[in-house]
Amino acid sequence: MKVVLRADVTGIGKRGDMVDVADGHARNYLVPAGKAIVATDGVTGQAAAMRRSRDVRDAKDREGAEAIAQRLVPMVITIPARAGREGRLFGSVTPSDVVEAVHSQTGLEIDRHKFLDHEPLKTLGTHDIGVRLHPEVEFRLTVEVVAG
Repeated sequence: MKVVLRADVTGIGKRGDMVDVADGHARNYLVPAGKAIVATDGVTGQAAAMRRSRDVRDAKDREGAEAIAQRLVPMVITIPARAGREGRLFGSVTPSDVVEAVHSQTGLEIDRHKFLDHEPLKTLGTHDIGVRLHPEVEFRLTVEVVAG
């Protein structure tokens, strides 16, 4: 059955896409949940408008992500933490701590879910953390954990 997606659906497509899905999946899940509508002649024009607005929004999001990446790539974010003699931390530096440090040192807001490396930092020193702000914008954030 041909349907037009009204929302992004993982594994199927993005908002505005006209896709061919199993009849049962469309009837029992996509249409009742409001995630899709059955494709008719009038709906295809609506789908084109949804795709255009999605493309404009996506381009704007990508530009914003690139601007943030250009600002953060040359920087080193410093996080003070208590540590023992061998450089092991008492506790750890979590992604939330990194987000807080980025905000306090640069004023930029980053969602902790955008980090590719979700492991807490447990040692002093310099660490590179992968960040994906947009599907097309990925960079490495340099974090230095210092004794403090």
